[in-house]
Amino acid sequence: EPRSAWCCLAWTLVIVTMNSVVFFMNLLLMFVIFTIVLLPTIVVVYFGFQCHSRVLHSAAHYCKSILDDNSSSALIILGFVIMSPLIVVAMAIYCSLARRLRLFMCFQPYSRAVYKGVKWRWYEEGGLCSCAKGWNTQVKAWV
Repeated sequence: EPRSAWCCLAWTLVIVTMNSVVFFMNLLLMFVIFTIVLLPTIVVVYFGFQCHSRVLHSAAHYCKSILDDNSSSALIILGFVIMSPLIVVAMAIYCSLARRLRLFMCFQPYSRAVYKGVKWRWYEEGGLCSCAKGWNTQVKAWV
């Protein structure tokens, strides 16, 4: 049966808050994974730009003794070349982790706010975010 207007508004706020928390947890996980996987690219491009004479031209010892403009340019190019495969690796790691932890099952439908008596998805499927239930081997996903 449908809920009253105020009850529907309160439940809508609860579900919006829950879905927002789940969304930001997914975003934080993606940020951490991408930062860790892309760290070599970040470091190489940083040192390349830091030691190049036309960009920052740092007065650090390693910029004067080891890296000249040609090697700084090579570092910048190398950093951008290795970025593409590392982005693919980071996305594959995130998708695999999200699939294994069933992170997208934590989102709740808004019909829960409109109608009374609708059970929570995590309750129906064996625990919070379905992590307690065994993985269904029949489900196939291409990444």
